Amino acid sequence: MFNQLIVISPLGLLYGSSGSFLSPENLVGRSGNRFPPSSATVSGLFASVKDLDISNLRIAGPFWAKSNNPTNFFVPTPFNLLANKPLAQINKENPDDGQIKYHLAWNSDDKQAWLDPNHEEISGKFDKESWLAIEQWHNPQQVYQAPWKYLPHLHPRLEDNERKVVQNEQKKGSLFLENAVQLDPDACLVYLSNQKLPDGWYRFGGEGHMVDIQSIELSDYVIELLNKPVGRQFALITPAVWGSNRLSCRLPESWEKDELLDALLTDRPVTFRYRLGGQGSTKRLSRGRYAVPAGTVYLLKSAIEKAWFYWDQDWFPKEGYPLSRWGCGLALPL
Repeated sequence: MFNQLIVISPLGLLYGSSGSFLSPENLVGRSGNRFPPSSATVSGLFASVKDLDISNLRIAGPFWAKSNNPTNFFVPTPFNLLANKPLAQINKENPDDGQIKYHLAWNSDDKQAWLDPNHEEISGKFDKESWLAIEQWHNPQQVYQAPWKYLPHLHPRLEDNERKVVQNEQKKGSLFLENAVQLDPDACLVYLSNQKLPDGWYRFGGEGHMVDIQSIELSDYVIELLNKPVGRQFALITPAVWGSNRLSCRLPESWEKDELLDALLTDRPVTFRYRLGGQGSTKRLSRGRYAVPAGTVYLLKSAIEKAWFYWDQDWFPKEGYPLSRWGCGLALPL
């Protein structure tokens, strides 16, 4: 079972994945970003430690926390919780910011839709990229914005003998956009793990930036929450890849076969990929997949009487290891 919290504090800037080449036909902003780093990236830190047995390693994330209280970390807000803008930000204590206004529930009678139980008319704009404190999971009150921002850097490639951008034959352009990520100095990234990572400084992320890492024990509240069976209704706090090795689905194949799903509240899928390691400068990549986003709410016809950690491994696609190794589809009961 998860018992450790891996706390990562960047020493300066971190770099997200860079965007594509820029050209008049291909204007992109942060389309290629992958931040925070996935749990698969953190597993590489475990693999770099000698004499550490990681055959049964499980990691889940990413999440974030306030540095002075890492055990009360923040997870993606379930999509059935709607809060008014602006969202509350770290170190800002305006009580009106980020207050949850609507708590949607599935109406199976006549509407067949997710509605407010008090039958209030839902209006306004709501942001699905918010975060909820884990200690408020059973009594959600307020959601927060992510405590990081992007600092784009545009890198031109110039001709050797002229001060103009290189014109290559492939017409891919020569302007390369790279996005540094600045994390609030009072915040840290956190990941769940079933093993302790030795404390110290590590190189972390694509640019090899230095981070300070500590492993601390999870609080009794979080351990109890993670050990609860997910029941009939639960929400994902990490992206979920279901289906076969070549097919991505919205739910495990066995659920679909048994017609377990009653209702689903989700958003468009997110891309899912990680590095597999290997020798040399070029590292192998996993197969590119689509994942159900964190925050998705499932309502099943019959309850799952097991916590996520003990789910059937056949529900998860396998690429060497089942994707549950990296916390795929970590779910908590609602």
